[in-house]
Amino acid sequence: MSMASVLHSEWIKIRSVRSVLGALIAVFAVTLVVTVLVFATVGQAEADRVGYEPLYSAFYAMNFAQIAAIGFGATALSSEFLNGALRTSLSAVPRRGLFYGAKMVVIAGLALAVGLVTSFAAFLVGQSFMGDRATGLGDPGSLRAVFGGGVYLALMALFAAGLTTVLRSAVAVLGLLIPFILLVSFVVGDIVGDLARYLPSQAGQLVLHQDPEGPLGPWTGLAVTGGWAGISLFAGWWSLRRRDA
Repeated sequence: MSMASVLHSEWIKIRSVRSVLGALIAVFAVTLVVTVLVFATVGQAEADRVGYEPLYSAFYAMNFAQIAAIGFGATALSSEFLNGALRTSLSAVPRRGLFYGAKMVVIAGLALAVGLVTSFAAFLVGQSFMGDRATGLGDPGSLRAVFGGGVYLALMALFAAGLTTVLRSAVAVLGLLIPFILLVSFVVGDIVGDLARYLPSQAGQLVLHQDPEGPLGPWTGLAVTGGWAGISLFAGWWSLRRRDA
């Protein structure tokens, strides 16, 4: 089969499986809801807080968007391991590398598209509540943070997708990654200091800061997250290639 045909079939799968499509929609919906609730209630009050960083605070809802992105990446792969679906997919596309590559391209493309829309919408909607304290797209670092936020969400979706291919369970991946990102990375950060900046979530979110501190810059931090996603994708490809369907 041609790459175009496999890409088309993978797109049909994603839009046909409600849980996968729902997780993708949740990336945008959850982020927008959280942004409106936070900025409409305490947005301007937070601006008076000591140590307030206008640009990074504009992406507060990204903490929730990344969970939805992980959910999308995990469910997009885990559906293949239910009720023998993988055997059917590999019967149609016997070349496992082609099948895996096409699936990841579709996941990456959709996650990036939705991630960019989500990042732009969250920034613009949130700042509309800030009045004269609003940060604009023309301010230093804003445009880079908006684009970087969308790329970050796509990388987290791919990170989860590769890991799901290895573990063959969305529940296992969600149970592993979500506590790690929300809790463990900060606990580890208190113990190992600057080394925690090389963890996928902390490194990737440096792109949301106007002037990130530490050894990594905004784009190098995002590249570190890309490295984590690349390792995960390679492990997933190796697992799919070596294990029975």
